[in-house]
Amino acid sequence: MKNFYNYLVAIFLIGVITIPLHNANAGNKDRAGQAGAGELLINPWAGSSGWGGVNVANTKGLESIYNNIAGLAFTAKTELIFANTSWMKGADINLMSFGLSQRVGDAGVIGLSVMSMNFGDIDIRTVDQPEGGIGKFSPRYMNISIAYAKAFSNSIYGGINFKIITESIADANAQGMAIDAGIQYVTGDLENIKFGISLRNVGPKMGFKGDGYSLSTAIPGQTNQFTMTQRGMAFELPTQLNIGAAYDFLFDKSRFTLAGNFASNSFTKDQFMLGGEFSFRNIVLLRAGYTYEEGIYADVTDPARTNANSGFSGGLTIQVPLNKDNDSVLGIDYAYRPTNQFSTTHSIGIRFTL
Repeated sequence: MKNFYNYLVAIFLIGVITIPLHNANAGNKDRAGQAGAGELLINPWAGSSGWGGVNVANTKGLESIYNNIAGLAFTAKTELIFANTSWMKGADINLMSFGLSQRVGDAGVIGLSVMSMNFGDIDIRTVDQPEGGIGKFSPRYMNISIAYAKAFSNSIYGGINFKIITESIADANAQGMAIDAGIQYVTGDLENIKFGISLRNVGPKMGFKGDGYSLSTAIPGQTNQFTMTQRGMAFELPTQLNIGAAYDFLFDKSRFTLAGNFASNSFTKDQFMLGGEFSFRNIVLLRAGYTYEEGIYADVTDPARTNANSGFSGGLTIQVPLNKDNDSVLGIDYAYRPTNQFSTTHSIGIRFTL
């Protein structure tokens, strides 16, 4: 009877994830300019970035907060990650991320993550002073995630993630909320066959407001000034559906995982991902992946190309145990994502499993 209820919960989670798709207009490139909060589609973690986030079906631990929250349920006890991403190096855009997950009870895990995106200092320019020289401002984006995941059985894992989204410039800001949900299914005699599905960034519209929408002016012929306030148009969030599968090839002292994923984007082109991860003694891990979308091979001057990434990604992890029981681990993750017309994106993370 207990397993029966677990399967009912799993069916309910799948329904929660897929029903909103009836209202989604997935992969519509003509709507790309109508979405905002694009930073929600940037993976800030170095481990999963190393193979393009293809691991929706087999992601485990704290990094699962990004692409499939169900994987958070695999946290053994406590996990901490500090990560830094130099986004399109040379553009002076940096992402700083911190996360913490903690097991509560026999089956549940709670998680918290903070991602801050900094664009550096930008000159303030006005109509009267278009060349600047009157100061600088620093745009900042921040996403805070509060998540919960649970193992409903030995095969079914699910989770939900609540996001608080903040974007600010010198004289305007926007706040919003979004929800992620995901589920993973593990099967096979060696538990080496895995499936996953996740729905990300579902929430109400956001909009900017602040002094930047106010303009002081005067009627010709009069000396009194008045303030006119403009209304900014609200924008939608970049909702994304992921459907993935993975298979572990198990050897004596090593493992090779082949994973695939399909990402359906509400406002941009759909993506097909394929990647692999090789693990030797669970100490050295090598990853590589490729993400394909329509127009990825077009020249940068071709309107068909809408993504600066080249599609390839690679990564490396080195992790060592901190005690004799091997239940406490220190890991260093690195990811490499080449781009066109920009310098490469580099990510590095330090991970503690306690």
